[in-house]
Amino acid sequence: MTYCVAMRLASGMIFVSDSRTNAGVDHISSFRKLHVFQQNDERTLVLQSAGNLATSQSVLSLLRRDIGEAEKPHLLNSGSMYDIALLVGETLRNVIKRDGDEFGGTLLLGGQIRGEAPRLFQIYPQGNFIESSVDTPYFQIGESKYGKPIIDRVLRYETPLNQAMQCALISMDSTLASNISVGLPLDAMVYHSDSFSDSEQYHITDQHPYFSQIRQLWSKGLLSVFSQLPPLQL
Repeated sequence: MTYCVAMRLASGMIFVSDSRTNAGVDHISSFRKLHVFQQNDERTLVLQSAGNLATSQSVLSLLRRDIGEAEKPHLLNSGSMYDIALLVGETLRNVIKRDGDEFGGTLLLGGQIRGEAPRLFQIYPQGNFIESSVDTPYFQIGESKYGKPIIDRVLRYETPLNQAMQCALISMDSTLASNISVGLPLDAMVYHSDSFSDSEQYHITDQHPYFSQIRQLWSKGLLSVFSQLPPLQL
């Protein structure tokens, strides 16, 4: 299993994914689930994947292959993020149709093309998709239930990127604590609106000083608040 979260906010976007895959408790491995496509000062795209690993790898392989074919629509020549969402959705649907319905997958697509604002889509195995909004500024795929409460309590469309990244990392920590199928290392990216940069990417292990610090502070803070709750009066 996996956990990925993406946020589209007033000042940019946040992406965080774990890297654990497993086929039983005796076979655990790591594969990157956050993939970046960048073209000069014109577009930056991020794809995150959850579900069957073979499906997501096939989709990514086909998308990368088509970039070299100038006569076909692909990630780096499509005119809008909507067009790219259509392209990715069609590719996902075709792979699942080829391999069988049991090999499903879900994708998050976010980024910006010059001339548009940043946009974020959640793409389903059927190839259709929904887009984030001011009222719903984030999407999760995979093991989403453990990390959802902190995001719902904290995140707003106006939340600054640094606080949104803190929120995403705590959401991931909550998931790591409750589900063995989600694991380190993490891949994360911060995207500032109109920057068309992919430079702010991070690979976070259990030795990462900042992640270790906020995990400890969050745990201590929860225990402290819990101890201060008034006693139950029956």
